[in-house]
Amino acid sequence: MSQENTLTSPTQQKSVAELKQIAAQVRRDIVRMVHAVNSGHPGGSLGCTDLLVALYFRIMKHDPSFNMKGEGEDLFFLSNGHISPVFYSVLARSGYFPVSELATFRKLNSRLQGHPATHEHLPGIRIASGSLGQGMSVAIGAAQAKKLNGDNRLVYVLMGDGELEEGQVWEAAMYAPHHKVDNLIAIVDRNGQQIDGSTEEIMDLGNLRAKFEAFGWRVLETNGNDLEKLIPTLEEAGKLSGQGQPTMILMDTQMGYGVDYMMGTHKWHGTAPNDEQLEKALQQLLVEEAGDY
Repeated sequence: MSQENTLTSPTQQKSVAELKQIAAQVRRDIVRMVHAVNSGHPGGSLGCTDLLVALYFRIMKHDPSFNMKGEGEDLFFLSNGHISPVFYSVLARSGYFPVSELATFRKLNSRLQGHPATHEHLPGIRIASGSLGQGMSVAIGAAQAKKLNGDNRLVYVLMGDGELEEGQVWEAAMYAPHHKVDNLIAIVDRNGQQIDGSTEEIMDLGNLRAKFEAFGWRVLETNGNDLEKLIPTLEEAGKLSGQGQPTMILMDTQMGYGVDYMMGTHKWHGTAPNDEQLEKALQQLLVEEAGDY
């Protein structure tokens, strides 16, 4: 079968109703994975679930059979690698590796490390991430490589808002517009929380829209936990490609979205639920036909 035939296509795109069911299942995966090893980062993973589900099941043209070069397909880079549970779940659910492998998360000799790494050769992982601030630089390099290769597909990168305290992000933010990297769509998870508290208290980010626009970016804003708003924004970003500017999406989310006791607080940044809390979470994340691993 040719690569073109294995890539996701518009005929395979999921409806919003289907995406919501997938997102609920992914959230079930997240809380179960973290609970099983009493380790991991559920808060940001739950908050970014809708984005990754929209990208992999609706927006991106990608090939689950996976090759590292990614020629002729859209690429996604996760910069804030600590939210690996959502990334692993979405990759598995979209066909990159068996869903049953999610049960090995953070265990000895697992390919599903706490932060994604490449030496395990896990399909879908193109960079090691978790050392914050590096993802946008990598995505810019990949986007420029696509231009040099005559590849017209897009490159997406997700960063956390606390991650913007890293200086390398702003070097990359200055570089991309100067070099007209207009096949790049960067996304900031603007949940207002980081490991030690709110971003406002730790290091106020100020007016991010004004900052990125001053650097020469085209900026869109959306609700990252509302698929009816998120999908049109992602589609608009795609239509803006090729016009001489990189695009930044400032995506407002709630940390822990979908589990009421985790929502809106930094306390679930890197804390696993206990048995009782897991059951409470699963009762809130019901799906029509649960496909738990």
